[in-house]
Amino acid sequence: MIPAFFGLEGLTISEAERALFRSVDPAGYILFKRNIDSPEQVRALTAALTDMAGRRLPILIDQEGGRVARLRPPHWPEFPSGQAFADVYERAPITAIEACRLNALALAAMLRDLGITVDCLPLLDVRDREGHDIIGDRALGFEPMQVAALGRATLDGLRQGGVCGVVKHIPGHGRAAADSHVELPIVTASREALERDFEPFRRLAAAPMAMTAHVTYTALDPHRCATLSPTVIDFIREDIGFSGLLMSDDLGMHALGNPLSGGHAAGSNALMDFGARALASLDAGCDIALHCSGDMAEMRAIAEALGSIEAAAARRLDAAMAWAGAGDSTPAAGWADARDQLLAAGLGQA
Repeated sequence: MIPAFFGLEGLTISEAERALFRSVDPAGYILFKRNIDSPEQVRALTAALTDMAGRRLPILIDQEGGRVARLRPPHWPEFPSGQAFADVYERAPITAIEACRLNALALAAMLRDLGITVDCLPLLDVRDREGHDIIGDRALGFEPMQVAALGRATLDGLRQGGVCGVVKHIPGHGRAAADSHVELPIVTASREALERDFEPFRRLAAAPMAMTAHVTYTALDPHRCATLSPTVIDFIREDIGFSGLLMSDDLGMHALGNPLSGGHAAGSNALMDFGARALASLDAGCDIALHCSGDMAEMRAIAEALGSIEAAAARRLDAAMAWAGAGDSTPAAGWADARDQLLAAGLGQA
């Protein structure tokens, strides 16, 4: 097994993908809109991936609700954004916390019915009024304790539904003034000021999985973004205290093209190729390199560069999947009940 999560090109596994995946055995996969047509098609795809791997497989999706949702009507309902819960929290915190749990339970049961085992949720990025809108209404609020409380409820609901949660984007993306899909955000705030961003991750340090931020924090490491920085990854492990499975954000994002990301070859102006990017993220301390595009040439470069997953990372992966299996595993048919309760509270759409 190699320490990579790969995307796929289309609605089924192509013959080229099947040959590559069988030869290198990626640790898991991630699905996007291009991989989704109908419930029957998604179930067939996830079953094929699981059968090929022969194990309980991390199959990831970004199903946050609001503007970040790969599963959409008419086959699946719309779910609220993080801001919806933040707005309720201002009026009734306990109601908002329970609504967050129910929302995550509904998401998890829906995903589990499709064979999807990991949701890249909750965002623990503390919203900042000066921050880029790439976080914006996806965030659970402007206050760290509120974000942590709603994030914990989200993790609880996902676990109850038998799906693994991923806290992101560690150690915090809310303050960033740029979109890391497009360019490298460079955060110049002091270490003291950054404590506001770190706090939700500290409070949820026992989460099963986390995703790094392609953000350079000059107070921690002025030369490398979090994903590629041994200094920042050590801070995540030792200071924040996160001990679960740590994956990179997508290696294809343009943030890694900036010299201050650490994404250039040593002593050169040339960008690292995808194999080198994957190795750099692992050398920094990530357990898993995430590659989302499904581009075959890029996946082959990563597969050729990586060796087998390290024993510690494999243990963390097993623990994360066991964490998801330790919940109540609400039957998939029960997700509609949780949705009905959300609709009664005025959250979400029918």
